[in-house]
Amino acid sequence: MLAVDGIHAGYQSGIDILQDLSLAAEAQKLTLIIGPNGAGKSTLLRTIFGFLHPHRGSITFKGDRIEALAPYAVKRRGISYVPQEINIFPHLTVEENLRMGAWTLRQDKARLSRQFERTYATFPALAARRRLRAGDLSGGQGRLLSVAREMMTEPTLLLVDEPTAGLAPNLVDEVYDLLAKARETIGATIVLVDQNVEDALPHADYIYMINLGRIKAEGPPRDFTAPRIRELIQECLLG
Repeated sequence: MLAVDGIHAGYQSGIDILQDLSLAAEAQKLTLIIGPNGAGKSTLLRTIFGFLHPHRGSITFKGDRIEALAPYAVKRRGISYVPQEINIFPHLTVEENLRMGAWTLRQDKARLSRQFERTYATFPALAARRRLRAGDLSGGQGRLLSVAREMMTEPTLLLVDEPTAGLAPNLVDEVYDLLAKARETIGATIVLVDQNVEDALPHADYIYMINLGRIKAEGPPRDFTAPRIRELIQECLLG
């Protein structure tokens, strides 16, 4: 589904955050990316989505090169991005936020109507609050809306950055349930960046650990036992 091959990318010319980084995400699987702060995890998602363009390497989605595309063109290919912060329009209603997420479908009234029905059936908490201002939602509901809005276009690939950041512990399970619904209802492939390794691990099909813009370790969840994760993080921090 997604292949990142030897990319070098950064925010300033001559300073690479990502250094010869390669990884892959299989269709309808959840690929988890972990690593210490500053390792390049969020930079990787922004590069895949087109906010940054690598000056070396390639990004291939369903067989097509996308590393030179702008974000709107990447989204039209079937990729959606949920950033770390709760990404909603607070002065718009829940339904207006969902409509913004489906902007590319605005000419297809029938499909847009079906997407509203499907989203409200999947997320009844949003259906009950469709007329409320998004700014009046709780933190967990705001995160729910952020993901649901991106699901309005039925993305093939969903890039999700730190979805549990800043949430109370009792809301963490709700977020992972939400991502599971995305896989079940629209068959989305998910690339998830998460610092909450212990809670995210059971939901992953494959794991990459990034440090200093490179892949430090990779493998299935069974390879990432708690002792090994501690050892890897110590190596990252101590060099």
